[in-house]
Amino acid sequence: MLPSDFAFTLAATDGAARTGAIAMPRGEIRTPAFMPVGTAGTVKGLYMDQVKGTGADIILGNTYHLMLRPGAERVARLGGIPMPSAPIPTISRFGSLHGFMGWEGPILTDSGGFQVMSLSALRKLKEEGVTFQSHIDGSRHSLTPERSVEIQVLLDSNIIMQLDECIRLPAEEKEVRRAMELSLRWAARSLAEFRRLVKPGDGRALFGIVQGGTIPTLRRESAEGLVALDLPGYALGGLAVGEPQAEMLATIEATEPFLPREKPRYLMGVGTPDDILEAIARGIDMFDCVMPTRAGRHGTAYTRHGKLNLRNARFAEDAAPLDEESSCPAIKDYSRAYLHHLFKANEMLGQMLLTWNNIGYYQALVAGARDAILAGRYADYVSGVKEGWARGA
Repeated sequence: MLPSDFAFTLAATDGAARTGAIAMPRGEIRTPAFMPVGTAGTVKGLYMDQVKGTGADIILGNTYHLMLRPGAERVARLGGIPMPSAPIPTISRFGSLHGFMGWEGPILTDSGGFQVMSLSALRKLKEEGVTFQSHIDGSRHSLTPERSVEIQVLLDSNIIMQLDECIRLPAEEKEVRRAMELSLRWAARSLAEFRRLVKPGDGRALFGIVQGGTIPTLRRESAEGLVALDLPGYALGGLAVGEPQAEMLATIEATEPFLPREKPRYLMGVGTPDDILEAIARGIDMFDCVMPTRAGRHGTAYTRHGKLNLRNARFAEDAAPLDEESSCPAIKDYSRAYLHHLFKANEMLGQMLLTWNNIGYYQALVAGARDAILAGRYADYVSGVKEGWARGA
């Protein structure tokens, strides 16, 4: 085990579904957990107290975006003031993204690999790392496993992700193997740098990322290589990149048996509410996705009645709230007609309210999953949720 203040405890299982908690110095992360995406140091459209109020225990930041703007070194200089309502000791000699953005709980940072690899013609990949041009101003940068870990430490991330190569699917098996094996070598280098920079008691953990496309033998090989490093947690990367849901779920099923039961599993970049429920049923503990915030900005609300497009004319005179049973102001205090009006009038409040609603819905979804697993009725919970979607509003 790495020298990090990190402990995962399983409270109950129901089939392959699991519920438990990750204990870290900045707070407890209840699992299954959905992590709102705060790519550039903000969950778009929300204050941090709103994010916390939805039930979120942890949020996600992104190495690629934060290294380009405002810069990890700048965050380290400016963000080191302890939060007044949580006077915990300074975790490291570096500054803190927490203080910079006003979030007191744990933060997980993506390594930047997915974003860099999506640059395509703007990047050049070698064994050492990847060089690329910024999508903002065209400036040249280099990202290696060591630099990625260093940036995440400068940001004071609590869960640090190894740098990996995420390739587009479908791809030839030879290319998938090449990327998987490179990611394994980068994992070992990430671990060496983590051990160099992080001292016991610093309140951090390094997660590895299982790659291998949708090829079961490669996923097993990747998982076994990472488990040999004895990391505190393991992510499944390279999914939700356009493959059908059935292939994604089959890949989880093929990988899960080779991951330690006593350590958390994180499915990166997933996904729809249905994806999350199905992945929990297959043993996944942690999720992140831009979908709830992105959908909210474009007029789509996720609710227990299913997905509602508030731009639709049928809501123009609908005086009902999104959900009269909710305690969230965004959901119960405004009519569908008003939300429809806001989007038709291009008022930013509509985007803010639907984002708040969507993050709240995702948190309620995983909270319900936690309760159902504890009660040994997860299958019934999933059936009930899907019946509500089918009935509609």
